[in-house]
Amino acid sequence: MLIGVLSDTHNRAKRTQVAVDLLLEAGAEVLVHCGDLANARIVEICSVLPFYFVFGNHDADAVPELRAAAELHSATCLEWGGRFSFGGKRIAVTHGHLADERKALMADEPDYLLSGHSHLAMDQMEGSTRRINPGALFRVRTASVAILDVVNDDMQLIVVPE
Repeated sequence: MLIGVLSDTHNRAKRTQVAVDLLLEAGAEVLVHCGDLANARIVEICSVLPFYFVFGNHDADAVPELRAAAELHSATCLEWGGRFSFGGKRIAVTHGHLADERKALMADEPDYLLSGHSHLAMDQMEGSTRRINPGALFRVRTASVAILDVVNDDMQLIVVPE
């Protein structure tokens, strides 16, 4: 059961398409975007599979557009943070810039907390929760996304070429 995780695409449609193609090749069954999409085109690109996303700090002006795109493309908008279940695991998602949102999600001790914001890939345990940041597709030396196997609890970063 594989989740493709993206974050901080910042309206880079071409690079996002390359990233989604790589995640599909890796066997992703669900896609999750951890915020800073910046426009509805990113929702459209990512909606080739069941798709969940949250708003990031650069999405504030695009919230109505992103909500409408979620409805149009049958995606799930988790607003500024939310939860879903996949493969028997509890997955929490937030962008990472709102400390109160992150704390509220962590209080439920999900199996995974997926986030972005820092543009730095991260994989660490915090209590019983595995926190994963897939990196970013914008303002980074090496663009990356992640593929998360929730059955084997394995995460791999995938480098996204320009």
